[in-house]
Amino acid sequence: MTQTIAAKPSLKFLHALPKTDLHVHLDGSLRLNTVRELSRRHNLAYNFETDDDVRAVCQVSEDCQSLVEYLKVFDITLQLMQEKDELARIAYELAEDAHRENVRYMEVRYSPLLHLKQGLTYDEIVAAVQEGLDLARRQYGIICGQIICGIRHISTASSLELADLAVRWKGRGVVGFDLAGAEGGFPAKDHIEAFYKVLNNNVNITIHAGEAFGAPSIHQALHYCRAHRIGHGTHLNEDPELMAWVNDHRIPVEVCLASNLQTKAIPDYRSHPIRQFMADGLRVTLNTDNRLVTGTTVTNEYRLAVENYDLSEDEVLTLVMNGFKSSFLPLREKADLVDQVLAEFASLGAEFSGEISQRRRIQI
Repeated sequence: MTQTIAAKPSLKFLHALPKTDLHVHLDGSLRLNTVRELSRRHNLAYNFETDDDVRAVCQVSEDCQSLVEYLKVFDITLQLMQEKDELARIAYELAEDAHRENVRYMEVRYSPLLHLKQGLTYDEIVAAVQEGLDLARRQYGIICGQIICGIRHISTASSLELADLAVRWKGRGVVGFDLAGAEGGFPAKDHIEAFYKVLNNNVNITIHAGEAFGAPSIHQALHYCRAHRIGHGTHLNEDPELMAWVNDHRIPVEVCLASNLQTKAIPDYRSHPIRQFMADGLRVTLNTDNRLVTGTTVTNEYRLAVENYDLSEDEVLTLVMNGFKSSFLPLREKADLVDQVLAEFASLGAEFSGEISQRRRIQI
């Protein structure tokens, strides 16, 4: 008897799938040509004549040595994001690029604290980003939410101000609050007042944790700051008991494969715990982190997963569904979106035998 071996999901199939991107930074996801144009406006000390010129400076390579080195690129991109029209344009273009690879839902994160140099207020910054996202939704139908980020190594008082901002914009585009930046030496629990503020006002929480630091960082994010999702979580498997707790409570993990290699959260793709996470049943999602700085797309993240972890079509569909289930959308909107996704799976000829429930019964 001849045994039939299932073919790996193709790049064309991965591109065609409806997808999410729950962990993507606005200031790390500019278009190459936008960097060129805006750099001329701001007289940056770089000769960005071609896309390759931009890549040489703004895309890190696999031999990047650390998260700190990785974050240096943002010193360049942030100079181009200090005016309303720049913020609106970059947000719109990010959503348009996501739409072009069939991303149906995206949560865009950034810190308004880093966009104040030209005198904009926090509310003006959020309004400008929302203007760009709203335009993309009207043109393409892509649904986007904003996640406001505090910064670990900047004052806790500023995080509290940003928490107030997230509360003010809740229901008007902002869907969550985050804490980003270098982990080592800057514990999340120092910002606990900001997290109390958003939690007591029913704002969702996701926190960068377990990327450049170990499982104790994830423990703090969950048990001190009450995170509903974990950004990266790469070192979660260092604490099997905590990992089991995350699994039991269905806390999603926002995996970003390409950037994890670049920041040296992992030494190589084979060392990433995503296969272990999936085998144990964790709610794993795939995301870009930074389209420009990392040089990736959502489709590319799925390609990396298929090629390095030998994923089947059903496993890919499970990851896709995890993204929609883990979104910070209200339940009714989430259920409607899941119904649409399941219908699109069928139209692509994909048979999903994973964890499916009927409308209003999806697991969250």
